[in-house]
Amino acid sequence: MSEPVVDIKQVVKRFAGHTAVRGVTLRVPRGVVYGLLGPNGAGKTTTIRMLLNIIAPDEGEITVFGLPSRAAGVTDRIGYLPEERGLYRKMQVRRLLRFLAELKGVSRKVADTRIDYWMERLALRSAEKDWGTAKVDDLSRGMQQKVQFIGTLLHDPDLIVLDEPFSGLDPINAQAMKDTVVDLRRAGRTVIFSTHLMDNAERLCDAVCIIARGEVVLDGPIGEVKARHGGRHVALSLENGHGAAAIFQDPSLVRRVNDSHRYLEVELAEGGDPQELLRRLLAADARVNRFELIQPSLHQIFLDKVGAAGVEEGMSGHG
Repeated sequence: MSEPVVDIKQVVKRFAGHTAVRGVTLRVPRGVVYGLLGPNGAGKTTTIRMLLNIIAPDEGEITVFGLPSRAAGVTDRIGYLPEERGLYRKMQVRRLLRFLAELKGVSRKVADTRIDYWMERLALRSAEKDWGTAKVDDLSRGMQQKVQFIGTLLHDPDLIVLDEPFSGLDPINAQAMKDTVVDLRRAGRTVIFSTHLMDNAERLCDAVCIIARGEVVLDGPIGEVKARHGGRHVALSLENGHGAAAIFQDPSLVRRVNDSHRYLEVELAEGGDPQELLRRLLAADARVNRFELIQPSLHQIFLDKVGAAGVEEGMSGHG
Protein backbone atom coordinates (compact mmCIF):
# COMPACT_ATOMS: atom_id res chain seq x y z
CA MET A 1 0.00 0.00 0.00
CA SER A 2 1.38 3.45 -0.92
CA GLU A 3 2.10 5.96 1.80
CA PRO A 4 -1.05 7.89 2.77
CA VAL A 5 -1.22 11.64 2.20
CA VAL A 6 -2.53 12.07 5.76
CA ASP A 7 -1.83 9.68 8.62
CA ILE A 8 -3.40 10.52 12.00
CA LYS A 9 -2.55 8.21 14.91
CA GLN A 10 -4.31 8.17 18.29
CA VAL A 11 -4.78 11.94 18.40
CA VAL A 12 -6.36 13.54 21.47
CA LYS A 13 -7.35 17.19 22.01
CA ARG A 14 -8.80 18.70 25.19
CA PHE A 15 -10.32 22.13 25.80
CA ALA A 16 -10.84 23.30 29.40
CA GLY A 17 -11.62 19.85 30.68
CA HIS A 18 -13.68 18.82 27.64
CA THR A 19 -12.15 16.16 25.39
CA ALA A 20 -13.07 17.24 21.84
CA VAL A 21 -11.10 14.50 20.04
CA ARG A 22 -10.56 11.08 21.63
CA GLY A 23 -7.88 8.85 20.13
CA VAL A 24 -8.76 9.53 16.47
CA THR A 25 -6.86 7.37 13.98
CA LEU A 26 -7.38 7.66 10.23
CA ARG A 27 -5.43 7.34 6.98
CA VAL A 28 -6.24 9.28 3.81
CA PRO A 29 -4.88 7.66 0.62
CA ARG A 30 -3.49 9.72 -2.25
CA GLY A 31 -5.85 10.86 -5.01
CA VAL A 32 -9.19 10.28 -3.26
CA VAL A 33 -12.13 12.33 -2.07
CA TYR A 34 -12.30 11.59 1.64
CA GLY A 35 -15.32 12.54 3.74
CA LEU A 36 -14.95 13.46 7.39
CA LEU A 37 -18.52 13.04 8.56
CA GLY A 38 -20.35 13.66 11.78
CA PRO A 39 -22.92 15.82 13.54
CA ASN A 40 -22.12 19.43 14.35
CA GLY A 41 -19.71 19.49 17.28
CA ALA A 42 -18.43 15.95 16.74
CA GLY A 43 -14.76 16.94 16.49
CA LYS A 44 -14.36 17.30 12.71
CA THR A 45 -13.12 20.89 12.68
CA THR A 46 -10.81 20.29 15.64
CA THR A 47 -9.28 17.34 13.77
CA ILE A 48 -8.81 19.47 10.64
CA ARG A 49 -7.15 22.28 12.64
CA MET A 50 -4.69 19.81 14.11
CA LEU A 51 -3.97 18.41 10.66
CA LEU A 52 -3.21 21.95 9.46
CA ASN A 53 -1.02 22.67 12.52
CA ILE A 54 -3.31 25.53 13.57
CA ILE A 55 -3.59 23.87 16.97
CA ALA A 56 -1.40 21.12 18.42
CA PRO A 57 -2.71 17.75 19.60
CA ASP A 58 -2.30 16.91 23.29
CA GLU A 59 -1.48 13.31 22.38
CA GLY A 60 -0.79 11.30 19.23
CA GLU A 61 0.94 12.20 15.97
CA ILE A 62 -0.02 13.52 12.54
CA THR A 63 1.99 13.17 9.34
CA VAL A 64 1.17 14.84 6.01
CA PHE A 65 3.00 13.84 2.81
CA GLY A 66 5.09 11.55 5.03
CA LEU A 67 6.32 14.47 7.17
CA PRO A 68 5.24 15.73 10.60
CA SER A 69 2.37 18.18 10.10
CA ARG A 70 4.45 20.92 11.78
CA ALA A 71 7.41 20.43 9.37
CA ALA A 72 8.46 23.39 7.24
CA GLY A 73 6.74 23.61 3.87
CA VAL A 74 3.93 21.14 4.59
CA THR A 75 1.13 23.70 4.82
CA ASP A 76 2.35 25.36 1.60
CA ARG A 77 1.14 22.24 -0.24
CA ILE A 78 -2.33 22.41 1.33
CA GLY A 79 -5.35 24.48 0.29
CA TYR A 80 -7.77 25.15 3.15
CA LEU A 81 -11.33 26.45 3.05
CA PRO A 82 -12.35 27.05 6.69
CA GLU A 83 -15.90 26.71 7.96
CA GLU A 84 -15.78 30.32 9.19
CA ARG A 85 -15.61 32.27 5.94
CA GLY A 86 -13.30 35.27 6.14
CA LEU A 87 -12.59 37.76 3.35
CA TYR A 88 -11.49 41.38 3.27
CA ARG A 89 -14.91 42.74 2.46
CA LYS A 90 -13.84 46.16 1.13
CA MET A 91 -11.23 44.80 -1.29
CA GLN A 92 -11.88 44.20 -4.98
CA VAL A 93 -12.22 40.51 -5.75
CA ARG A 94 -9.28 40.28 -8.16
CA ARG A 95 -6.96 42.22 -5.86
CA LEU A 96 -7.95 40.01 -2.95
CA LEU A 97 -7.28 36.82 -4.91
CA ARG A 98 -3.95 38.18 -6.13
CA PHE A 99 -3.02 38.95 -2.51
CA LEU A 100 -3.99 35.43 -1.35
CA ALA A 101 -1.90 33.92 -4.15
CA GLU A 102 1.11 36.06 -3.24
CA LEU A 103 0.89 34.85 0.36
CA LYS A 104 1.48 31.35 -1.02
CA GLY A 105 4.42 32.45 -3.18
CA VAL A 106 2.61 32.56 -6.53
CA SER A 107 3.91 35.22 -8.96
CA ARG A 108 1.49 37.90 -10.14
CA LYS A 109 1.60 36.69 -13.76
CA VAL A 110 0.81 33.09 -12.82
CA ALA A 111 -1.80 34.23 -10.31
CA ASP A 112 -3.65 36.34 -12.89
CA THR A 113 -3.82 33.42 -15.32
CA ARG A 114 -5.18 31.12 -12.63
CA ILE A 115 -7.62 33.76 -11.35
CA ASP A 116 -9.02 34.18 -14.88
CA TYR A 117 -9.43 30.41 -15.24
CA TRP A 118 -11.17 29.85 -11.92
CA MET A 119 -13.40 32.91 -12.16
CA GLU A 120 -14.64 31.76 -15.56
CA ARG A 121 -14.95 28.19 -14.33
CA LEU A 122 -17.09 29.24 -11.36
CA ALA A 123 -19.17 31.80 -13.29
CA LEU A 124 -17.64 34.90 -11.70
CA ARG A 125 -16.34 36.20 -15.04
CA SER A 126 -18.00 36.19 -18.45
CA ALA A 127 -18.34 38.36 -21.56
CA GLU A 128 -21.28 40.10 -19.89
CA LYS A 129 -19.93 40.58 -16.37
CA ASP A 130 -16.58 40.45 -14.57
CA TRP A 131 -17.04 40.33 -10.79
CA GLY A 132 -13.28 40.75 -10.38
CA THR A 133 -13.68 44.54 -10.20
CA ALA A 134 -16.47 44.37 -7.62
CA LYS A 135 -15.87 44.67 -3.90
CA VAL A 136 -16.35 41.50 -1.90
CA ASP A 137 -19.16 43.27 -0.01
CA ASP A 138 -21.15 43.57 -3.25
CA LEU A 139 -21.23 39.80 -3.81
CA SER A 140 -23.89 37.39 -2.64
CA ARG A 141 -22.97 34.95 0.10
CA GLY A 142 -22.65 32.10 -2.41
CA MET A 143 -20.39 34.17 -4.66
CA GLN A 144 -18.22 35.16 -1.71
CA GLN A 145 -17.87 31.49 -0.86
CA LYS A 146 -16.76 30.73 -4.41
CA VAL A 147 -14.18 33.54 -4.20
CA GLN A 148 -12.75 32.00 -1.03
CA PHE A 149 -12.76 28.59 -2.72
CA ILE A 150 -10.74 30.05 -5.61
CA GLY A 151 -8.28 31.47 -3.08
CA THR A 152 -7.88 27.95 -1.70
CA LEU A 153 -6.79 26.63 -5.12
CA LEU A 154 -4.57 29.37 -6.57
CA HIS A 155 -1.27 27.86 -5.37
CA ASP A 156 -2.20 24.52 -6.99
CA PRO A 157 -2.14 22.51 -3.76
CA ASP A 158 -1.65 18.73 -3.60
CA LEU A 159 -4.11 18.41 -0.71
CA ILE A 160 -7.35 20.40 -0.51
CA VAL A 161 -9.16 20.54 2.84
CA LEU A 162 -12.72 21.89 2.80
CA ASP A 163 -14.61 22.39 6.06
CA GLU A 164 -18.39 22.29 5.43
CA PRO A 165 -17.90 23.59 1.85
CA PHE A 166 -21.56 23.28 0.81
CA SER A 167 -23.06 24.98 3.84
CA GLY A 168 -25.41 27.78 2.80
CA LEU A 169 -24.95 27.34 -0.95
CA ASP A 170 -27.89 27.31 -3.35
CA PRO A 171 -28.16 24.22 -5.61
CA ILE A 172 -26.43 25.85 -8.61
CA ASN A 173 -23.39 27.04 -6.63
CA ALA A 174 -23.25 23.77 -4.70
CA GLN A 175 -23.17 21.84 -7.97
CA ALA A 176 -20.34 24.03 -9.28
CA MET A 177 -18.33 23.21 -6.15
CA LYS A 178 -19.09 19.48 -6.46
CA ASP A 179 -18.03 19.43 -10.12
CA THR A 180 -14.76 21.11 -9.18
CA VAL A 181 -14.08 18.56 -6.41
CA VAL A 182 -14.59 15.73 -8.92
CA ASP A 183 -12.21 17.36 -11.41
CA LEU A 184 -9.56 17.91 -8.73
CA ARG A 185 -9.68 14.21 -7.93
CA ARG A 186 -9.37 13.32 -11.62
CA ALA A 187 -6.28 15.53 -11.74
CA GLY A 188 -4.71 13.42 -8.97
CA ARG A 189 -5.33 15.78 -6.07
CA THR A 190 -6.46 14.56 -2.66
CA VAL A 191 -9.58 16.23 -1.25
CA ILE A 192 -10.75 16.03 2.35
CA PHE A 193 -14.06 17.63 3.18
CA SER A 194 -16.04 17.64 6.37
CA THR A 195 -19.80 17.67 6.30
CA HIS A 196 -22.89 16.67 8.23
CA LEU A 197 -24.81 16.36 4.93
CA MET A 198 -24.76 12.66 4.07
CA ASP A 199 -26.16 13.00 0.52
CA ASN A 200 -23.16 15.06 -0.59
CA ALA A 201 -20.75 12.58 0.95
CA GLU A 202 -22.50 9.61 -0.67
CA ARG A 203 -22.24 11.15 -4.14
CA LEU A 204 -18.68 12.47 -3.91
CA CYS A 205 -16.57 10.37 -1.56
CA ASP A 206 -14.33 7.41 -2.29
CA ALA A 207 -13.88 6.81 1.44
CA VAL A 208 -15.43 8.16 4.63
CA CYS A 209 -14.77 8.45 8.33
CA ILE A 210 -17.67 9.04 10.71
CA ILE A 211 -16.79 10.85 13.95
CA ALA A 212 -19.18 11.14 16.89
CA ARG A 213 -18.43 12.46 20.38
CA GLY A 214 -14.83 12.96 19.29
CA GLU A 215 -14.30 9.30 18.35
CA VAL A 216 -14.11 7.41 15.07
CA VAL A 217 -17.12 5.11 14.88
CA LEU A 218 -16.66 3.94 11.29
CA ASP A 219 -14.19 4.38 8.42
CA GLY A 220 -13.15 2.87 5.12
CA PRO A 221 -13.90 2.91 1.37
CA ILE A 222 -17.56 3.72 0.88
CA GLY A 223 -18.32 0.41 -0.89
CA GLU A 224 -16.83 -1.56 2.00
CA VAL A 225 -18.67 0.56 4.55
CA LYS A 226 -21.98 -0.16 2.86
CA ALA A 227 -21.23 -3.89 2.47
CA ARG A 228 -20.15 -4.11 6.12
CA HIS A 229 -23.43 -2.59 7.27
CA GLY A 230 -25.46 -4.29 4.60
CA GLY A 231 -28.50 -5.74 6.25
CA ARG A 232 -31.37 -5.83 3.80
CA HIS A 233 -32.87 -2.56 2.71
CA VAL A 234 -35.74 -1.74 0.37
CA ALA A 235 -36.23 1.62 -1.35
CA LEU A 236 -39.93 2.39 -1.69
CA SER A 237 -42.10 5.01 -3.29
CA LEU A 238 -45.82 4.72 -2.55
CA GLU A 239 -49.09 6.37 -3.44
CA ASN A 240 -52.27 5.69 -1.48
CA GLY A 241 -50.08 4.09 1.16
CA HIS A 242 -52.29 4.87 4.14
CA GLY A 243 -52.73 1.18 4.89
CA ALA A 244 -48.98 0.62 4.91
CA ALA A 245 -48.41 2.04 8.41
CA ALA A 246 -49.56 -1.13 10.15
CA ILE A 247 -47.35 -3.25 7.87
CA PHE A 248 -44.27 -1.18 8.74
CA GLN A 249 -45.04 -1.67 12.45
CA ASP A 250 -44.83 -5.47 12.18
CA PRO A 251 -41.52 -6.31 13.94
CA SER A 252 -41.39 -9.76 12.33
CA LEU A 253 -41.15 -8.10 8.90
CA VAL A 254 -39.66 -4.62 9.39
CA ARG A 255 -36.85 -3.49 11.70
CA ARG A 256 -36.81 0.21 10.84
CA VAL A 257 -38.30 2.75 8.40
CA ASN A 258 -36.71 6.01 7.33
CA ASP A 259 -39.68 7.97 5.99
CA SER A 260 -38.91 10.98 3.79
CA HIS A 261 -42.59 11.46 2.91
CA ARG A 262 -42.49 10.52 -0.79
CA TYR A 263 -39.66 8.02 -0.41
CA LEU A 264 -38.98 5.41 2.23
CA GLU A 265 -36.00 3.29 3.10
CA VAL A 266 -37.09 0.10 4.86
CA GLU A 267 -34.70 -2.15 6.75
CA LEU A 268 -36.14 -5.63 6.90
CA ALA A 269 -36.19 -7.59 10.13
CA GLU A 270 -33.99 -10.66 10.53
CA GLY A 271 -35.76 -13.28 8.40
CA GLY A 272 -38.07 -10.67 6.85
CA ASP A 273 -38.98 -11.49 3.25
CA PRO A 274 -39.03 -8.59 0.75
CA GLN A 275 -41.58 -10.45 -1.38
CA GLU A 276 -43.87 -10.73 1.63
CA LEU A 277 -43.52 -6.98 2.19
CA LEU A 278 -44.46 -6.30 -1.43
CA ARG A 279 -47.40 -8.72 -1.30
CA ARG A 280 -48.82 -7.09 1.84
CA LEU A 281 -48.42 -3.57 0.45
CA LEU A 282 -50.34 -4.52 -2.69
CA ALA A 283 -53.00 -6.25 -0.59
CA ALA A 284 -53.40 -2.98 1.34
CA ASP A 285 -54.18 -1.22 -1.97
CA ALA A 286 -50.94 0.78 -1.92
CA ARG A 287 -49.77 1.92 -5.34
CA VAL A 288 -46.08 0.94 -5.49
CA ASN A 289 -44.07 3.17 -7.84
CA ARG A 290 -40.69 1.91 -6.70
CA PHE A 291 -39.63 -1.28 -4.91
CA GLU A 292 -35.91 -1.99 -5.02
CA LEU A 293 -33.51 -3.98 -2.88
CA ILE A 294 -30.62 -1.62 -2.16
CA GLN A 295 -27.54 -1.19 -0.02
CA PRO A 296 -28.23 1.04 3.00
CA SER A 297 -27.77 4.74 2.36
CA LEU A 298 -24.93 6.54 4.10
CA HIS A 299 -27.63 8.55 5.86
CA GLN A 300 -29.08 5.34 7.33
CA ILE A 301 -25.65 4.02 8.32
CA PHE A 302 -24.94 7.36 9.98
CA LEU A 303 -28.16 7.14 12.00
CA ASP A 304 -27.39 3.55 12.97
CA LYS A 305 -23.85 4.33 14.12
CA VAL A 306 -24.37 7.77 15.66
CA GLY A 307 -28.04 7.86 16.58
CA ALA A 308 -30.08 10.81 17.76
CA ALA A 309 -28.32 10.85 21.14
CA GLY A 310 -24.93 11.31 19.47
CA VAL A 311 -26.24 14.15 17.34
CA GLU A 312 -27.74 15.95 20.33
CA GLU A 313 -24.56 15.49 22.40
CA GLY A 314 -22.46 16.79 19.54
CA MET A 315 -24.45 19.99 19.26
CA SER A 316 -23.12 21.17 22.63
CA GLY A 317 -19.47 20.31 22.03
CA HIS A 318 -16.53 21.75 20.09
CA GLY A 319 -16.49 21.37 16.29
